[in-house]
Amino acid sequence: MCKGLSQLPATCLKGAKDIKHKISHLLQKPEPQTPETKPSKDKTSTAAKKKVPTAADVEKWRQSFSHLLKSDVGRAVFSTYLRSEFSEENLKFWEACEEYKRSPLSQLQSRAKQIYQRFIEADAPNEVNLDALTRDLTKENLEEACPTCFDEAQKMIHILMEKDSYRRFLSSALLKELCQPKDTQGGGEGERAGGA
Repeated sequence: MCKGLSQLPATCLKGAKDIKHKISHLLQKPEPQTPETKPSKDKTSTAAKKKVPTAADVEKWRQSFSHLLKSDVGRAVFSTYLRSEFSEENLKFWEACEEYKRSPLSQLQSRAKQIYQRFIEADAPNEVNLDALTRDLTKENLEEACPTCFDEAQKMIHILMEKDSYRRFLSSALLKELCQPKDTQGGGEGERAGGA
């Protein structure tokens, strides 16, 4: 057990394990499909989640937040981390904005409305933390939806993730585990026992 965890009371550890179990159970349930979600994207993200990152991948993610966001596997790992701190909506919003920018012009209005209702309006199911000025500006931009109408909101969420969640992610147990050489994970004790 890691040194920091051994100092916690057993009740805290049990509570954390219970939360982890509940979250993993929720993760196994399929997310409801929205019109903006494409089946091919689901396959890509599932494949990315199953791919094990290399040490070079992890090192790039540690170098800069932009490297992390450019990597499908990196975003999947970061999403797992964000889920653990209950802020996954930030990355989902950022990804929705990226997908929105690639949408055909004929679909911009309907997709903009979906993104606004899902992430920005008050009491949205995945509401992101935006100041009132940015929220109002984004609402105004929806009147004539264009590929850049979410730019300010996306920029704010990007900054929030980079300055806040990403910094904690860099020192997280999840990233430390990915940084460990694969041959030393779980095999150390058996080798010592066999050599004695």
